[in-house]
Amino acid sequence: MSRTTTVAQTTRPYQSYVYAYPHKTAYRPLADRPALRELWAAERKDALSLYLHIPFCEVRCGFCNLFTRIGAPDELTTRYLDALDRQATAVRDALGDAEPVRFTAAAFGGGTPTFLTAAELDRLCDIAEKRMGADLRSVPLSVETSPSTATADRLAVLADRGTTRISIGVQSFVEAEARAAVRPQHRADVEAALDRIRDARIPILNIDLIYGIAGQTEESWRASLDAALGWLPEEMYLYPLYVRPLTGLGRFGTDGEAAADAAWDEQRLRLYRSGRDHLLAHGYEQVSMRMFRRADAPRTDGPDDYACQTDGMIGLGCGARSYTSKLHYSFDYAVEMREIRAIIDGYTGTEDFSRAEVGRYIDGDEARRRHLLQSVLQAEGLQLADYRERFGTSPADDFPAELARFEARGWLDTTAGAPGLLRLSPEGLAHSDALGPELFSPDVRAAMAAYELK
Repeated sequence: MSRTTTVAQTTRPYQSYVYAYPHKTAYRPLADRPALRELWAAERKDALSLYLHIPFCEVRCGFCNLFTRIGAPDELTTRYLDALDRQATAVRDALGDAEPVRFTAAAFGGGTPTFLTAAELDRLCDIAEKRMGADLRSVPLSVETSPSTATADRLAVLADRGTTRISIGVQSFVEAEARAAVRPQHRADVEAALDRIRDARIPILNIDLIYGIAGQTEESWRASLDAALGWLPEEMYLYPLYVRPLTGLGRFGTDGEAAADAAWDEQRLRLYRSGRDHLLAHGYEQVSMRMFRRADAPRTDGPDDYACQTDGMIGLGCGARSYTSKLHYSFDYAVEMREIRAIIDGYTGTEDFSRAEVGRYIDGDEARRRHLLQSVLQAEGLQLADYRERFGTSPADDFPAELARFEARGWLDTTAGAPGLLRLSPEGLAHSDALGPELFSPDVRAAMAAYELK
């Protein structure tokens, strides 16, 4: 057995999904509560992304640890949109008019944005356009939905307001697997929702599927993949199941022991490789460990001058985060339902949104780590020239030990076909959820470890 194989086999492949760095569990209350106007004064504002967060769902899936609550009693959605409007007004005022403010991409996430009624979705778009100044019909706009809320009237509003991508969480077309993931749904309802989405003629359809569910086999996984492929989605995301603290599966012990079980890791890796190979054989390109794009799909990535590694983001809503070059900030974070309800109630009662409340300052080392993470976890890899232009160094200068470990495990593409690139091998992409956390700084690791779950 080779040394590479031995090292790789001792590294657990599913440790943490790195969708943003640093994670919100590393955020803390900001003692200085800096004014947004001061935070954004020296920032570039000509290539911003805009994210609006809706923290409501009709049900909460057993695996979900997103910031969301079930239902919205007593006109809570109205009060939430009122607060979102106040926040948008304050943030746009803080951005100022000394230089042009330009948004190059927008997204509505959650939760489930389509939990809102059609009229409320129209108001949400008005907040993005009339308060923030985003031109939703001229930039990529991505919206998340669910089978039960993808109704014709809601989809008509989204299509009319310029939505270019709709993402639906199906997770499994096998009803027994959906029940095992504590996601009550019927396949007929899922198919009806997909039919309505196609009727709305939104250019990009993304379907989310999950592998690693209790009782799932390669055959049932293939059945879900083929059911999704029948709709010719432009994109598909394949997510490994995680059992996280305070979620439905974590709280009730379903699959709880499997979280430390090497057999579960092996199952998920086997299903990942099977799903990856199946999509590649059906004309999809791999964009990241999770994301696959149909090779002939229209591209709605937005202007070429926006880069998530360097450009800023404005997040509106109590679960959204915002990024400047020196501070990432948001509101408080929780998973447990009672805590989430309290945070939402606090948000809807807030009148002054002119200051950052919770966040983490980003120094030069953290900026390097974030740039590396945001780039190398994509299949196309990191352009070394871009990194050197920004930091004056190379990843090999800044992270020699980490890159040496990755190379020893066979996670880096060392072929001559990648000049000027730091790129993961297929096996490296498969281990993205192990590789990413190894690039966390000691300070961020300590902050995440000290975070009190709530």
